[in-house]
Amino acid sequence: MEYSSKNHSILQVLILWFLLILHSVKTENNHELIYSKCPNQTSPNPSHSSLVSALFQEFIAQSSKSKFFDTIVADDRTAISGSFQCRHDLSPDECKSCVSRIKFLSTNLCGKNAPSRIQLSGCYFHYQEDEDETYDSIYKPHNHVLHRKCSKHKVKKSKYEEMKFAAFSALENGVVISGKGFFETKYESIYVLAECDGSLGACDCGECVNDAVLIDGEDECRYSVSGEVYMERCFIKYEFGGRGSGGNSFGDNGGGDRSPKLVAIVVGGLAAILLGSAFFYFIRSCGKKKDGNI
Repeated sequence: MEYSSKNHSILQVLILWFLLILHSVKTENNHELIYSKCPNQTSPNPSHSSLVSALFQEFIAQSSKSKFFDTIVADDRTAISGSFQCRHDLSPDECKSCVSRIKFLSTNLCGKNAPSRIQLSGCYFHYQEDEDETYDSIYKPHNHVLHRKCSKHKVKKSKYEEMKFAAFSALENGVVISGKGFFETKYESIYVLAECDGSLGACDCGECVNDAVLIDGEDECRYSVSGEVYMERCFIKYEFGGRGSGGNSFGDNGGGDRSPKLVAIVVGGLAAILLGSAFFYFIRSCGKKKDGNI
C-alpha cells in the first residue's frame, strides 16, 4: 500500500510538471518580442514615472476584460495617453499576462523615453505625452511602417506572385466585410492574416491593410515563403503552405512557422517520456501488489 501511494505521488508530480511545461511553452510564444520603438528622448517631466506606472495599472486591470483599451492619465503638469491591444485569440488571462510582460519590458527597454511602443507576439502597447510633438515625426498616420520582415527562402513556383496577390485581395475584402478588425483565410496554398487597431473602423482598417500589402510587394519580400508587416494601426502576415484555419500567432520569425513545429516535437517527446514513465511505474506497482498477495 505504501509503495502504491508513493507511485501515485510520483505520477502526480510528473503530470503537474508536464502541464507546467505546456503552459510555459504557450506563454513564451505570446511574449516573443517583435520590435520596440523607444526614441532617444527622455521625458523632462518629473511626474513621468508615476503617470506611466498609473497607466500600466489601468492597462493590467483592463486586460482581463478587454483586448483593446485606450486611456489618458494626467496630473497638473502633464498628460499621458496610451493604448494596448491583445491578439484576437488570447484568453483574458493570457492577455493580462502579455500586458504584464510589456510593463516589465518597457522599464528595461525604454526607461523614461517617450513616446514608446513595444510589440510582442501576443500584444502591443503604446504611450506618449500629449504635448510631445515628436510623435508625429516618428509615428505617422496608419500608413507608416513600424516593422517588416520576410523569409530569406523564396518560392520557386510559377505564378506565385499572382497567387499571393489574389490571397491579399481576399484578405483586404474580408477584413472590410467582416467589420471585426480581424480576418484570416487561405487562398490555394497561401495562408494570410490581418488584424487592425481596435480604434479603426472597417474602411480605415481595409486601407491600412492595403498599405501593408503594397509594402510587402516591394523588392526582396516579393517571392518570400513567409513575411509580416506591422503598420502603425494594423499588421499582416502570410505563409506559403501555412495553416488554413487557426491563426494563433501575432508574429513569427519571418522564416516560416518553425517555432510551433519545434515546440510540437519537444512537447511530443516529453509526453512520450512521461507516458512511458507512468506506464513503467504502473507495471511495477502491479508487480508489487501481486507479490504482496502471494
